[in-house]
Amino acid sequence: MLTFALRRLLALALTLAVASAVVFVVMEVLPGDPAQVMLGTEARPDTLAALREKLGLNQPAPERYLAWVTGLVRGDLGMSYTYATPVTELVRDRLAVSLPLALMALALTTAIAIPLGAWAAARRNSVVDLGIMGATQVGVAVPNFWFAMLLALLFAITLRWLPAGGFPGWSGGLWSGVRALILPAVALALPQASILARVMRSSLLDTLSDDYVRTARAKGLTEGQALRRHALRNALIPVLTIMGLQFSFLLAGTVIIENVFYLPGLGRLVFQAINQRDLAVVKSVVMLLVASVIIVNFIVDLTYAAVDPRLRRRA
Repeated sequence: MLTFALRRLLALALTLAVASAVVFVVMEVLPGDPAQVMLGTEARPDTLAALREKLGLNQPAPERYLAWVTGLVRGDLGMSYTYATPVTELVRDRLAVSLPLALMALALTTAIAIPLGAWAAARRNSVVDLGIMGATQVGVAVPNFWFAMLLALLFAITLRWLPAGGFPGWSGGLWSGVRALILPAVALALPQASILARVMRSSLLDTLSDDYVRTARAKGLTEGQALRRHALRNALIPVLTIMGLQFSFLLAGTVIIENVFYLPGLGRLVFQAINQRDLAVVKSVVMLLVASVIIVNFIVDLTYAAVDPRLRRRA
């Protein structure tokens, strides 16, 4: 297990290094000048030059890359061009919204998808199976912002059970913050639960056809017992992969939902920074989101080894 973890840790470090170089190069080739955006088209050349020097934009690209990477390692993400605030503070404030939202959506996704997928696999080709697969097909096809608008129309405007938007902050109490995130979390979770339920069903059907499951049935176990004791654990391996990718998507892909519900999250911060040409924010936040994807995949690999002992022996 230790050898397996060390190999994955080395791959993690190399991937992060390559990702940082790619993110920096992509940000460099984008058209436009942040100093010009901040000062306007009528700014004088000497004023532009002074601001570029203050922001460090006049330094060679390799020096700026090394300074940026060194700051990332130290936890210093630089200074926002637009807000004149450390990017670390901006990210910390926005993560207080986006991270709980992503965790709530992932918890709802898992709670909905795994039981439904297992139920559909256990009742293969029945009315239950066809109904669940039909519902998941609708969930995959319909965009999450449409779900968001329907949920807001029903539960916020018609029934008035939940707020239609905004975030009161955690200082107002835990329930008030959670209450503001319920509808966005459900809107994010429904399409992802549809995908995960279909993966769970397919994986479980493949596992149920294996010899060891038939042997367990031949020894007297019922179909439900064989499914729970033997098939389910092995069927979770591809499901864990999807769950890891979904968490990264939920954390990074909330731009539309956060704008629908007016949530001051990380996705909305990136959207605003792109419009304002605030490369310091865009570059650092994108790198953090890329790092979250890589780290989640690393955790999924370790979870594989915990679920499937064959990976540990192979390593």
